[in-house]
Amino acid sequence: MVEIHKVAVIGAGVAGLIAARELQNEGHQVVIFEKSDKLGGLWVYDPRVEPDELGYDPTREIIHSSVYKSLRTNLPRVLMEFSGFGFADRQYGDPRTYPGHQEVLGYLNDFAARYGITELIRFESEVIRVERVGDRVDRWVVEWQIKEEGKRTKLEEEVFEAVVICNGHCTVPRVADVPGIEKWPGKQIHSHNYRVPDPFHNQVVVVIGNGPSAHDISRDICKVAKEVHVSSRSPDTVFSKLDPYHNLWQHSSIHDTREDGTVEFEDGSSVQATIIMHCTGYKYEFPFLNTNGIVSIDDNRVGPLYKHVFSPELAPWLSFLSLPQKTIVFHMIELQSKWISRVLSGKVRLPPKDKMIKDVQEFYEQMTLLKRPKHLTHFLFYSEEYLDWLAEQAGISPVEDWKKEIHRESLKRRENNLSGFRDE
Repeated sequence: MVEIHKVAVIGAGVAGLIAARELQNEGHQVVIFEKSDKLGGLWVYDPRVEPDELGYDPTREIIHSSVYKSLRTNLPRVLMEFSGFGFADRQYGDPRTYPGHQEVLGYLNDFAARYGITELIRFESEVIRVERVGDRVDRWVVEWQIKEEGKRTKLEEEVFEAVVICNGHCTVPRVADVPGIEKWPGKQIHSHNYRVPDPFHNQVVVVIGNGPSAHDISRDICKVAKEVHVSSRSPDTVFSKLDPYHNLWQHSSIHDTREDGTVEFEDGSSVQATIIMHCTGYKYEFPFLNTNGIVSIDDNRVGPLYKHVFSPELAPWLSFLSLPQKTIVFHMIELQSKWISRVLSGKVRLPPKDKMIKDVQEFYEQMTLLKRPKHLTHFLFYSEEYLDWLAEQAGISPVEDWKKEIHRESLKRRENNLSGFRDE
């Protein structure tokens, strides 16, 4: 017999939208809570930036999206679609294989309209508390604040049987620990608060990071900056000028910063910089969630979670979507959503609690053996095994081989041509 449950989905971004479709497909009753007045989450471009550009001030007004104006996808559009609703044959003014953020947002709006998801969203409803009702694992109270006349005032709450957390993880900055920074006189900013290159006109900028945002932003601002110096912890980094740019260099890690504005690198080179840009990733945060310590965050490790999704103690009534990084994200989120939905409907069974706990412990032990730091717990490093495992658990076909091949080829091209892989 199929089980039907009342499910709260926190967030109307990519994860919340596909979770809603899959939950509905299994017959569950779905309510989506979205604190803004738009769906799309990360993909909603907001020209505003936070007053605290490093994100330290807990009282600051938080801007959810970290999208910068020039951002284009890192994967071709054929890998950024959900099953049954192709993206490759849709255009919203940008026909490129690697489209801009506006194109992705258009796709998400059309997807939500096509599957009747928009009507499930309670917009301008910021969730402030998710908590179990007594000792029940299948009763959760969701309390939210409604925005009225520009202010969040009215409080409401409702009880659900299950909660799926889809609030994203590209909003709260992780900032690099830079030696001597407390005396360094220049300006610091995290990439979360980068939008356009204009404020960097004629500046000497040090960009910390070796990921997609560091690559994109350094090449964006070097169009107007005097000099841009990219600092990476990668052991393979050699001090050199980066072609074809006349004012862009790469360096090793920062060794020290000084009161006179000097930034010295481990490779022995140094510059007189005016701005340090932290392209150093984000923290997982769930400020509304209270599990009395059952689920916690330790150095960006959310856990303990079985396969990055279910808390063994609270499964299947509490689940997390889209925590893993470095993968084919859209496909992974859809597979996770199908798994969660079918577990809730009773079509798929989870292992016993003790076996899930053992699996998590073995995963942590394997990370230790590989000398992989804790903050990389949810990095998949482009492994396809997790995707295939999810598909098997959900009882569906794995991601098609041709899509995996496109993914591998796109990674190869990105590695060989950082500046131009999108337009090859």
